[in-house]
Amino acid sequence: MKNRLKGAQTGHSLLKRKSEALTRRFRDIVKKIDEAKRKMGKIMQVANFSYAEVKYSAGDIGYQVRESVKTAQLKVRAKQENVSGVQLPAFDLVVDGQNAFELTGLGRGGQQIAKCKETYRKAIEVLVELASLQTAFVILDEVIKVTNRRVNAIEHVIIPKIENTIKFVIAELDEADREEFFRLKKVQGKKKQKIEAENARVAAEKAHAAAAGIAAEHQGPANLLNEYEQDPDVIF
Repeated sequence: MKNRLKGAQTGHSLLKRKSEALTRRFRDIVKKIDEAKRKMGKIMQVANFSYAEVKYSAGDIGYQVRESVKTAQLKVRAKQENVSGVQLPAFDLVVDGQNAFELTGLGRGGQQIAKCKETYRKAIEVLVELASLQTAFVILDEVIKVTNRRVNAIEHVIIPKIENTIKFVIAELDEADREEFFRLKKVQGKKKQKIEAENARVAAEKAHAAAAGIAAEHQGPANLLNEYEQDPDVIF
């Protein structure tokens, strides 16, 4: 039981440190999410304004973009990040291939189109970063709840239960030791009484034998003529 208690305390300590590490990372992610959302709002504001400039200078170029693009130039690559034993997904923005519509708008509005493209690319980067943070936020939130429940269960249920069991076992063993000590004490008392009674009996026998010997010495040797002296006189 002591080994189980030690194991429970070690597990509680490890889970506690894991919970603290995840909580620190969770707070950092919350801070980054707030910053990313603020940044995203500003970038999208600039991107919408830039798109309005493109439409004003070059007209609607949406159909040209749809006809020119065959494959996506910006792609998202997923990877795993280990945080205190928890696998958190992280997304990276990857540029794959050449610009499919780099000549679009050379006639008019080319500068505004390039500016709009760069602005939306930055917006996508922030969006991918925000997606990574939001995904990690959701996963960490659930993992922290589960870890805290385990910590509380070990701290308030398992450890007290084992400690109470150990106290009960120790109390029972102490009671058994007291009973054994009392039994041994009673046995020793009985043996002592028996030895004292035997010693008293031997002493009494010796005293009786000694008294009989002293009486015989005081009486002296027996006279054989005494029985004849006690006979009545005979008259002739």
